[in-house]
Amino acid sequence: MSCHQFLSRSTRRAMLRNTACGFGQIALSGMLAQQAIGSSAVKGVVPTGLPQPHFRPRAKRVIFLFMWGGPSHVDLFDPKPRLNEEDGKPISPQAVAAEKTSLGNALGSPFQFAQHGQGGVWISELFPHLAKQSDQLCVIRSLHTEGTAHGEALLRLHTGQANLVRPSIGAWLSYGLGSENSNLPAYLTISPPRGHGGAQNYGSAFLPAIHQGTAIGSAETPIAKSRVSHLENPRLNRGLQRQQLDLIQTLNQRHLSDAQTDPGVEGLIANYELAFRMQTTIPQLMNLESETKETQDLYGVGSEPTDNFGRQCLLARKFAEAGVRYIQVSTDYTWDHHQKVKEGLIGESAKVDRPIAGLLQDLQRRGLLEETLVVWGAEFGRTPMVENGNGRGHHPQAFTMWMAGGGVKGGFTYGTTDEYGYRPVENPVHMHDLHATILHGLGLDHQRLTYRHAGRDFRLTDVAGNVVHEIWS
Repeated sequence: MSCHQFLSRSTRRAMLRNTACGFGQIALSGMLAQQAIGSSAVKGVVPTGLPQPHFRPRAKRVIFLFMWGGPSHVDLFDPKPRLNEEDGKPISPQAVAAEKTSLGNALGSPFQFAQHGQGGVWISELFPHLAKQSDQLCVIRSLHTEGTAHGEALLRLHTGQANLVRPSIGAWLSYGLGSENSNLPAYLTISPPRGHGGAQNYGSAFLPAIHQGTAIGSAETPIAKSRVSHLENPRLNRGLQRQQLDLIQTLNQRHLSDAQTDPGVEGLIANYELAFRMQTTIPQLMNLESETKETQDLYGVGSEPTDNFGRQCLLARKFAEAGVRYIQVSTDYTWDHHQKVKEGLIGESAKVDRPIAGLLQDLQRRGLLEETLVVWGAEFGRTPMVENGNGRGHHPQAFTMWMAGGGVKGGFTYGTTDEYGYRPVENPVHMHDLHATILHGLGLDHQRLTYRHAGRDFRLTDVAGNVVHEIWS
């Protein structure tokens, strides 16, 4: 059929009539397949309609709580009495096995620590609500990575590498496992950072485009005012939109048929169909008015300073419950405390403590926590040495992250740093190890989850990474 024929009104009507059944059949097949997936999942059978994990998974999904800027581990989860004893005194390079001749003076923590729960997890006084959930936490104190700048460290956290453009961890999980809900993307990022790598932190790179994260708002925009961009068309009803999309998809399919393979067009076709289906699902999930006042209060919605992050965490629970595979929730760029670390940590911790504890409680009471791996952390930690009189610098050599649910050991602490919190001295966990461990929790072997690109097989962990088996229950 020529382009001139497509311009013919009668031919367009005939084409739409002829293709309507075809697209209807595709949609029906998709819905029936999704029903079959749901039925088999209830029976404990691995669904055949989705990519299958390499082995039996502990968790179905991930919620990653990203504290943009780098919280101070020695002020929150890794108490160092010696740091306090030597406050204001020079830290010897020999004491922390550092190559530098001068590291600077120690800065003790102004906050009190206590052990909580049956596991005796050490938590700062800044997290009183989270402390009540300590027996759910698996705290890893021995993280380390490369990159003293935020941009490099963020890319390593999200994509495993800072060189070239690599797929993000959420894209890899989408590629490896697919989505549990055909009306929602497998990967959502709520209030993502627009700096320090921006969209690359949730991009799909050379993976098919369908695996890129769908962004809701941005870190500096209150989530109550955020929407998925271009989700709805106020000028056309759904029937006309469907006809318009069918025409576009027919052209796309024709191009794909002629080209035989074109990943860009394949991704376009899949994303157009998903975007059309999302119109009926996303707005309902974004509406928090359907939640009870008790649930909103649990997250701190409607109160300050917890309202914004509370809304983000509540949305994360709703999307997890609806079948999204990987959900990231991000703060604004507010944890970078080169000055006034005490005042900064008090303010930022107050914003997130209650919402995070509420998320863990809500997931647990709904029976979702055991199949949802919650991860808390950032791109790096902060120096045990003082900077600018009352702040701390960037510190990729050692920092803390924690996990909860998803089959990890609760009330458990793994790894140890030296007496200053400068570097790991027991059970170090590199960023590649963290990524390998997260994939393992969802039933994926990081060495087998590969994608052929530019003449070689790529993977999230590149040529490194070891699963930390000790954290799993």
